[in-house]
Amino acid sequence: MKRLRTPDDRFQDLPGYPFAPHYTDVPDGEDGTLRIHHVDEGPRDGSPVLCMHGQPTWSYLYRHMIPVLVDAGLRVLAPDLVGFGRSDKPAAREDYTFQRQVDWFTAWLVENDVRHATFLGQDWGGLIGLRLVAENPERFDRVVVANTGLPTPQGVSEERARAVREFRRSAPTPTLPELMAAIGNPDPKAPERTFAYWQKWTWETEDIPMGAFIASNIDGRTLSAGETAAYDAPFPDASYKAGPRAMPSQVPTLSDDPSIPANLRAWEVFDQWEKPWLCAFSDNDPVTAGGDRPFRERVPGAKGQPHATLKGGGHFLQEGRGVELANIVADFVKSTR
Repeated sequence: MKRLRTPDDRFQDLPGYPFAPHYTDVPDGEDGTLRIHHVDEGPRDGSPVLCMHGQPTWSYLYRHMIPVLVDAGLRVLAPDLVGFGRSDKPAAREDYTFQRQVDWFTAWLVENDVRHATFLGQDWGGLIGLRLVAENPERFDRVVVANTGLPTPQGVSEERARAVREFRRSAPTPTLPELMAAIGNPDPKAPERTFAYWQKWTWETEDIPMGAFIASNIDGRTLSAGETAAYDAPFPDASYKAGPRAMPSQVPTLSDDPSIPANLRAWEVFDQWEKPWLCAFSDNDPVTAGGDRPFRERVPGAKGQPHATLKGGGHFLQEGRGVELANIVADFVKSTR
């Protein structure tokens, strides 16, 4: 596996991100290793909060939340997914799968001996992290899910599946305005077709404008030029962007997706999960709208919890409502010890 490593000088003097780097080597699955970066802030004996980001961000997304959680006496662990941030970046899109991300972060979890943790996941951080929780339940005391899910699509007709496959195979690459129009007006009868626009655009767009895309999808505040550039920092050129390009295509949207059996096994765990479980979703995220409902209805530990619906914030609510979300998490930890 060929991998790229972003030079350290790309991460110097980023606005609001003074955190020292920490690294863990894990097996890459091909007789080599990958280096995973994480932030580790707060008291060593503090209750750990594992904060996992999604696509196409990195741990920089949590910079507003880390000081609030640390001030509450918590220890914050915020890793960068493989292919993102300061973590190593396999160079081929085909190197990335849902299962590999789970395997890489299971190794990271064990190597860092994370125990009695509160899990917080958004976007892909939720998909990967919830698998970690389900497969290592003894390491987690509580869960917070924010604008994420664990999809197990069932009942997608072969006609609908065939239409998605044909769209992704032969349609022209959507323009950015076409992509945003599709996401902003999802088809409730065929959600897999709406998401296929995102999958196709990311897979086929060689040089995704990371910072500009994130800046245009934040509600509640405006990124400065320096903050926008910080989201571009992990990617010196297009060759470093295989991870952000690949991961949307790993989201299971059709009934035959290879990750569905493992996700179903995870749901079997969560259907019996008695530990505290909190949903904190924004009210204006078109990607995950309604995604909190399965957790609230199915997870026993979610019953009676003070679930929060944050007003505004958009998909990247750690940017738009970061301090509010951090206080929700801190209060949840305090009230469920």
